[in-house]
Amino acid sequence: MERPLRERVPPKNASRRPGLAVAPGPEPSQTGLMITDPGFTPGPELIRKLPKTDLHLHLDGSLRLSTLLELARERKVELPSWTEEGLLELVFKESYRSLPEYLEGFRFTTAVLQDKEAMERTAYELALDNQAEGVRYIEVRFAPQLHIHTDFTAQEVLLSVDRGLRRAMEECNARPAVREGREPPFRYGIIVCALRFFTAGFSSLFRHFILAHKFSEPQRVFALASLELARMTTAFLEEHPEVPIVGIDLAGKEKGYPARDHWEAFQHAHQRFLGKTVHAGEAYGPESIFQAITELHADRIGHGTWLLDPSKVTNPEILDPEAYVQNLVRFIADRRITMEICLTSNLQTSPTIPSLEAHPFKKMLDNKLSTTFCTDNRLVSRTTVTQEISKAVKAFGIDVRRLRNLLVYGFKRSFFPGPYTEKRAYVRQVIDYFDQVVEEYEEGRGGKKKQKNTGRDQGGSK
Repeated sequence: MERPLRERVPPKNASRRPGLAVAPGPEPSQTGLMITDPGFTPGPELIRKLPKTDLHLHLDGSLRLSTLLELARERKVELPSWTEEGLLELVFKESYRSLPEYLEGFRFTTAVLQDKEAMERTAYELALDNQAEGVRYIEVRFAPQLHIHTDFTAQEVLLSVDRGLRRAMEECNARPAVREGREPPFRYGIIVCALRFFTAGFSSLFRHFILAHKFSEPQRVFALASLELARMTTAFLEEHPEVPIVGIDLAGKEKGYPARDHWEAFQHAHQRFLGKTVHAGEAYGPESIFQAITELHADRIGHGTWLLDPSKVTNPEILDPEAYVQNLVRFIADRRITMEICLTSNLQTSPTIPSLEAHPFKKMLDNKLSTTFCTDNRLVSRTTVTQEISKAVKAFGIDVRRLRNLLVYGFKRSFFPGPYTEKRAYVRQVIDYFDQVVEEYEEGRGGKKKQKNTGRDQGGSK
């Protein structure tokens, strides 16, 4: 059983960290409330300090804008504008009219990520940007197939990304606060993405793959490409076990391109104990989510936006859509299958969601589902983990105790690259650090320590 939030004993080597207890002055509506009181919703300053994860983070959607411009100039890639302001106006917008418009930016980001230096730099900077806002664990996903060509092999693609992430990790973890155990270290994993659909124009590798299978049905070609990716990944891990490739994902057009087509690839990954996450329920209904879980062994679901919407059930054999959704929700909750929630991205790509308050995340909270906050694409969605959490806190009235549970889910449901005992110890350290940050922040506001609560604490529940 977890100890209550305010009863937490600091880590053995814990000491006050300079600058942590900055008093921002409470919001007028929250004057008199302690941070741990029900009803106190944390602001961005506190959220930024708390340990966080990002488990749904696309490398090619999360470049620094300045880096994209620099790489494009060096590699002679034509952009629609050569200023950051111009790109934000024309490509990487606050809002998009459709999913195709949202995806347009990837045409430019993938074009500059075609060599070792670009991949390593982008991965390195992405880790630094996460560290700067208190994110302690990330799982970076991308499709190696979009970067492989004659002069850039699959092995070189994966090693380049790992070099960048590892360099950032080692720099972060060399800080005295981490080395002395006063803060949890920064860790990362890599997820490779199979694609439900592609054309010859997607990449050099896909062009040659399609030509080599010109007598096969398109969906069979897509399935074979996924299987080849899975085989390549496990072969790579046999040669490079030090590289933390922790899982496989299925991304791309959902409607019309069912998950079950990729069963062979995910079965191969499943038999070799890779984590499985699948984009599902983003552009299609609950049946897509069920298929991802039961046929692809998905441990987590990317987005899962329409999980609780019976109107999205299209299978005529399902006679009672509401009962089907209720059963599916119970099935997911019982197995602690985690939804990777990307609020900003969903609002940008789903015109039928009129506002953040109308996002299905509220229903997921009400149903006690395992969820975790993610950015999806930091550049394309112009967001950060802190911004995603801040939006959710404001829209859904999430207090510190509930936020603690939600942030811990991210660590617990990660595909952590290490033994289970090491993962448990890491999560324990994260929980203790969370409580210490909250306590020091409260003291910085001039708050008093609460009486110890001996009631059952739901923080960090399974």
